[in-house]
Amino acid sequence: MSAESATGTEELLERYRAIHAHAESELEFAGRADLDALIELNARWDELIAGLPARPPAAAAALIERAQLMHERTRIELIRLREAMHVEIATTGRTRRAADGYGGQVRRSPLTDISA
Repeated sequence: MSAESATGTEELLERYRAIHAHAESELEFAGRADLDALIELNARWDELIAGLPARPPAAAAALIERAQLMHERTRIELIRLREAMHVEIATTGRTRRAADGYGGQVRRSPLTDISA
């Protein structure tokens, strides 16, 4: 392997290391339910993958495999978060219906619903 191709391979590996670090950050933010940070991080994805070869170098295989595993764990964390949000929404709806039932004579106005 020539010095030039070794340098090119090392530069390419740095890009795969950046993808791996990105996957770690995604998993961390998903675990903390930090959706704002996830959204900001997502904006960088296209930059990370732009111009990568269709077939990555063999030296990047371990990095890619670990990043894929982290992506799967992140997906699972996001599913858990989504389910928790669904439960919270359902609880809020039941609470509102109960409050409406106990309120009896007090009627909601559209402005009350909007400001709450």
